[in-house]
Amino acid sequence: MIRLFNHYLPLRILLLSLIEAMVLFQAMVLGFEIRLLDQALPLPLVEAGVFTGVMLLMMTGLGLYESQNEPFRVMLQRLVVAYGLALAVMSVLFYLFPAIYVGRGVFALTSVFAVAGVVLIRLIFFRVTDVGLPKRRVLIVGNGHEAEDVIRFLNEGTRGKVIEYAGLYPLAGDRDTSEPERTAARLQLMRTVSDLRVSEIVVALRERRGGVMPLRELLECKLRGVKVMDLVSFYEREKGLLKVDNLRASWLIFGSGFDQGVTRDVVKRVFDVAVSLVLLVVTLPVLVLAMLAILIETGRPIFYRQERVGQGGKPFTIYKLRSMTQDAEKDGKPRWAGANDARVTAVGRFLRRSRIDELPQLYNVLRGDMSFVGPRPERPFFVSQLLEDIPYYDIRHSVKPGITGWSQVRYPYGASVEDALGKLQYDLYYVKNHSLFLDLLILVDTVQVVLLGKGAR
Repeated sequence: MIRLFNHYLPLRILLLSLIEAMVLFQAMVLGFEIRLLDQALPLPLVEAGVFTGVMLLMMTGLGLYESQNEPFRVMLQRLVVAYGLALAVMSVLFYLFPAIYVGRGVFALTSVFAVAGVVLIRLIFFRVTDVGLPKRRVLIVGNGHEAEDVIRFLNEGTRGKVIEYAGLYPLAGDRDTSEPERTAARLQLMRTVSDLRVSEIVVALRERRGGVMPLRELLECKLRGVKVMDLVSFYEREKGLLKVDNLRASWLIFGSGFDQGVTRDVVKRVFDVAVSLVLLVVTLPVLVLAMLAILIETGRPIFYRQERVGQGGKPFTIYKLRSMTQDAEKDGKPRWAGANDARVTAVGRFLRRSRIDELPQLYNVLRGDMSFVGPRPERPFFVSQLLEDIPYYDIRHSVKPGITGWSQVRYPYGASVEDALGKLQYDLYYVKNHSLFLDLLILVDTVQVVLLGKGAR
């Protein structure tokens, strides 16, 4: 893992994206040189850069940098769809900016080199890196279900290609063992680290008081180049969340992140307004058609207004296209939306799956009630319940809520207290590490959510 602008990225995926960026860029340059070999024209460096950027965005949006072990056929299908979307975007850009226009002959050759190059790179890259990249060997120091959870995490799926379980170094509780026995056990830690070729230690302990944790030995390991992490930092890096079960107030207070400031707010606001205006113009025809469909199916009202909790716990009115029947809550009692909810209309089901029902929230963003990226706002009724049931829930209100967010692209649709806890762990990660870079990544991932219909209900 490598940390870039406070966000953790897999080194393997970062290397792949850089290599493919070079291949895509060179594909257009090569297509230009072959097609216009007899003409003394400058190389299309700007055009190649735009093509590379659009292709990488479409490939990311189609999940080509997410799943590393999918069948070749699925990868090829996603790549073809990504290229088709990139072709459509490039056509629009050629129309809007004629200066970057590339002829059909050049673009045809570019397409062949680009698609073939990406396929070839992927066939070679994953096989080489499966063997060539050094693996991080993790020793778990601890006991109980915390240690078991980490072991289970390290052994699941194909994670062993980049990080692997080296072993468990159990620690007896203060009441279980005498002081001489505990001291003797702790002195074996350095020998265990050496014998197992450990590169990282994860301390998986719920209770650290009473002399249970071998502080001196862990410090010695760190001084010898072995990385030592607590559970919260480990899951933050590996899963992109802050695990509430292991979170302590002192970690939040004295750790890095959770930065706020005027500069950040100004940049965020400019970004929100710019993106919202562009999307409002682009999606206006879709919005009008959706409004007509609602009107024809179930009549008025077309828009749905509802009170939500915003930044600082202040309530505001959110706007959505109505996707449920007019009497969805005729008894006046708020309730979570369930799977196959009978209150959702036929048109509404499509609007929810495609996320078109969220488009009116662009007005909330322009008003300043919401940001484009941030934790999803909840209703006051549910917030009051969740504040009592879930620790640290109020932290998510320290930033503006968003139309899309880290929990939206990482966690399925939430419709219970348990789901709210799962989403909160991703929201806390966002609040701690938010940046313009992370916002852009979330926007690209949102494309995948919309295209593949992930998490809709």
